[in-house]
Amino acid sequence: MEELSIKVTIANRQYPLKIRREDEERVRRAADLLNERIKEYEQQYAVSDKLDLISMCAMQFASELVNLTEQVSQESSDTSKAITELNKKVTERLNINSVH
Repeated sequence: MEELSIKVTIANRQYPLKIRREDEERVRRAADLLNERIKEYEQQYAVSDKLDLISMCAMQFASELVNLTEQVSQESSDTSKAITELNKKVTERLNINSVH
């Protein structure tokens, strides 16, 4: 794993990070997304404290993560049930064919 030292700017503050080289684009996109969201919140709400804005963003991103995690879990469960059902039908069909 090759590490890379980069600096990202969030809410007009620079943060040095050590990341895997292959993660650089994702980390920079995440920082850009965070800065865009902070800007949106600054315009929408009468909040000037950057920490409050960052906290609001963190809450929204965490909520989105929880929603996505639940969605993936449900889809995985649905897929597993569908595979089990298909496996059952195939097994039944094979058993019927082997009897005849």
